[in-house]
Amino acid sequence: MTDTGKVTALVYGECLDGKLRRVALEALGAARLLAGDGGAVHAVVVGGGPGAALPEAAAELAARGAEVVHVVDDPALAGFAPEAYAAAIGAAVGAAGASVIVLGHTASGRELAPRVAARLGAGHVADVTAVEPQGDGAASAVLTRPLYAGKAFEQRRLLPGAPQVVTVRPNNLPAAEPVAAGAEGTVAALPYAPPPLWTVVRGIARKAGGTVDLAEADVIVAGGRGVRSAEGFAPLAELAAVLGGAVGASRGACDAGYCDYALQIGQTGKTVTPKLYIACGISGAIQHLAGMSQSRVIVAVNKDPDAPIFGVADYGIVGDLFEVVPELTAQFKRLLANPGA
Repeated sequence: MTDTGKVTALVYGECLDGKLRRVALEALGAARLLAGDGGAVHAVVVGGGPGAALPEAAAELAARGAEVVHVVDDPALAGFAPEAYAAAIGAAVGAAGASVIVLGHTASGRELAPRVAARLGAGHVADVTAVEPQGDGAASAVLTRPLYAGKAFEQRRLLPGAPQVVTVRPNNLPAAEPVAAGAEGTVAALPYAPPPLWTVVRGIARKAGGTVDLAEADVIVAGGRGVRSAEGFAPLAELAAVLGGAVGASRGACDAGYCDYALQIGQTGKTVTPKLYIACGISGAIQHLAGMSQSRVIVAVNKDPDAPIFGVADYGIVGDLFEVVPELTAQFKRLLANPGA
């Protein structure tokens, strides 16, 4: 909070594989709402080494409404270390004079937010799916978040004058739009002294995965035990590729060894909210529904007409997925090749 009582919000510009994540732009949009008229929005990007691509990420944030983007570039930040990254965000909070800090509710965001809140003695509102301004400033905004695996929702307001940390769920809030030419923010390097680290990342062994991040995918094609084998995911992967989407799975498919647990969607896996969710051979256990029931449009493909998944589906196809999915793929290919047909 500035001396004039106006809110300054700080956004953590999370990057993945050298690119700014879309959820960072959604967090920026939320921060602009929380800052209100006359408030300020800053951002911070953190990393180290030539592969971090921090200048590109900072430029994009500045072009979408961040008035100042603080760049923390240090070799100690080349690998994700929670203590080091939290300290870098803390340094940016001090430089910006921020009272509201907004992060994406991602794996690293969930790791960092409580640490930052503890450092600042701040409140913490996690997994926000909607921000509704009711006046001017963060204290007037209503934040909505799901409870009990999406069975209920609660609404919260931020205490005026107190520091707050907020995480926003990917794919739920609109991304910040580019500002007018000439109105872009500035980019400034931020001095940083690495703190003592309890853990050090020496290397990362990546598992094979799709080209589209599951948490931010607009389209997800998910398989359950009905795919019957690892090879059974091949038609699902082809359909996802045609639609520019990602492949997901139920816990049953993961437990059966058909795919990696990195693809698991559900109460003990990832929570996703794509524009289109195609469930293939998934019965619809409550644990799975907890992770995808907020999808915009749900299409279910299952041989069992009484499968619970049809209870939440917008569209249902009763049939063998190995017949239905290839036909869907062929039809989508035809439509995408001839948009006016």
